[in-house]
Amino acid sequence: MSVKWEKLEGNEGVLTVEVDAEKVNEGLDAAFKKVVKNIAIPGFRKGKVPRVIFEKRFGVEALYQDALDILLPEAYAKAVEEAGIEPVDVPKIDIEQMEKGKSLIFTAKVTVKPEVKLGQYKGLEVEKMDDTVTDEDVENELKRLQENYAELVVKEDGKVENGDTAVIDFEGFVDGEPFEGGKAENYSLEIGSGTFIPGFEDQLIGMQAGEEKEIEVTFPEEYHAKELAGKPATFKVKVHEIKEKRLPALDDEFAKDVDDEVETLEQLKAKIRKRLEEMKKNEAEAALRDAVVEKAAENAEIDIPEVMVKNETDRMLREFDQRLQMQGLNLELYY
Repeated sequence: MSVKWEKLEGNEGVLTVEVDAEKVNEGLDAAFKKVVKNIAIPGFRKGKVPRVIFEKRFGVEALYQDALDILLPEAYAKAVEEAGIEPVDVPKIDIEQMEKGKSLIFTAKVTVKPEVKLGQYKGLEVEKMDDTVTDEDVENELKRLQENYAELVVKEDGKVENGDTAVIDFEGFVDGEPFEGGKAENYSLEIGSGTFIPGFEDQLIGMQAGEEKEIEVTFPEEYHAKELAGKPATFKVKVHEIKEKRLPALDDEFAKDVDDEVETLEQLKAKIRKRLEEMKKNEAEAALRDAVVEKAAENAEIDIPEVMVKNETDRMLREFDQRLQMQGLNLELYY
């Protein structure tokens, strides 16, 4: 097999491929074995027609398309590899010669990956991210761990405050009618978490256990349920129980609960500092690499084929559709 690659303007080129006659005849043989199974001629059992009779009746040309279907995929793949190109789209194939006993000659117009022309990339200056770990960073990480190990304790007396967890019943109404998904019982809601519609959690602050109240809110314009977006709603709410977060003391016992490899709080702090230093160092190195690449890319020239943009857009859309389907939605409902 011979292959010739001719680069055209932009990101296109033409492959000219010649497949040996021997290989063509093998393709015709395979094509005959495939089609003869469905051929019935008087005097012969179905699928048992001799090759010479078939060609006399239908002509060898009747096998050409099936033979091409067999020969082209392999020949094109080998030609691409031999030419050292990277196609980004389905080629446009033109058959120039297809005949029994002769070589197969075809051309393939191909769109390939674009070549990048690098501009100035030596001596680039970028700002390195600060990877210093401060005492404040360590304290913030300790506070996060303290929050994670906090206990929820029932408030015997008192009112709902920001940060508390209120156990509530609620039912929502729009235009005086209840709506789907707007009702729940014994729901644990952390006040200030932003879980509910803006304004809902704020209006629970100050309520006491056993108290009932009507809360007025408005659904955001960009709310996922279009039938509710932008509409005012009324929620009937009852508070059953109020729980406050009780933080553990930051001492040696807390340190041992968090990490069984340490004995004291100071050892835990040292371990946190070391972990944060490694993390910040890795982040700084990654940020530096990204900044250098971005700076170099600004000086580069590249002509991206439209088909690559379309293929990438289609791929992202398919992935998004799959994620929506996992949530019981689809693109039609989403848009």
